[in-house]
Amino acid sequence: MHVSFDKCVDVKVVRLFVAAPENSPNTDGIHVTATQNIQISRCVIKTGDDCISIVSGSRNVKATDITCGPGHGISIGSLGAGNSGAQVSDVVVNRAILTGTSNGVRIKTWQGGSGYARNIQFQNIAMNNVTNPIIIDQNYCDRDEPCHEQASAVRVSNVMYKNIKGTSASKVAINLECSKSVRCHEIVMQDVSLASQRPEYVEASCVSVDLTRRGIVTPLCSPN
Repeated sequence: MHVSFDKCVDVKVVRLFVAAPENSPNTDGIHVTATQNIQISRCVIKTGDDCISIVSGSRNVKATDITCGPGHGISIGSLGAGNSGAQVSDVVVNRAILTGTSNGVRIKTWQGGSGYARNIQFQNIAMNNVTNPIIIDQNYCDRDEPCHEQASAVRVSNVMYKNIKGTSASKVAINLECSKSVRCHEIVMQDVSLASQRPEYVEASCVSVDLTRRGIVTPLCSPN
C-alpha cells in the first residue's frame, strides 16, 4: 500500500498523486483502517489495486473529486475475513471519475463475518469502460481454495447510489450479490444509467437485496 491511515482521527488528504503499474499487485493507493473523520479530496490515483480501500473501524470517511484508474476502483472492504467482526459507517464518495478499472464502487465482505457496513453514499460518479461499475459482493473469497457457505455475514444497509453514469466493460453492470441469510437492506438507486462500452446490452443481477429505485435506473434488476 502506498499510503495507509491506521487508527487515526481528523485527517485531511488533498491533491495526492499516486502512480503504480497496472499489473503491480496489492498496490492500494490510499488505505483507511480504524480511522475516523478523514477527508480525501482532489486526488489522482493510478495503481494495480484499489484506488481507495476502506476497512473495519472506519467512520466518517469523505472522498471527493477523485480520479481513479487504472486499478480496482473504490472499495469498502474486504470485511469479515476469518469470521471476524467489522464496522464501517458514514462513508461518502462524491464526484469521482473512474476509467478502465476492474471495479467501480464496491462493497466486499466474506461469509462468516459479523458487524455492519452502513450509511454509505456513492454519488455523482462517471464510469468510463469500467468492469463491474456497481458491485456488492457478500461472497468475497480471495484465496485459492473455495470458501464454504456460512450463515452469518456482515450486514450491509442504507446504501445510496445516486447520479452514476457511464459505460461498463462487463455484461453485468450492476451486480448486487448479497448474503442469503443476511439480506442487504435499504439499498437505493437514483438516476443511475450504465450502458455497454461495446454494441450490446448490459444487465443487472440482484440477489437477496431490498432495493428501491428513484428516477431513471438502467439496467434494472428483476424482483428477488
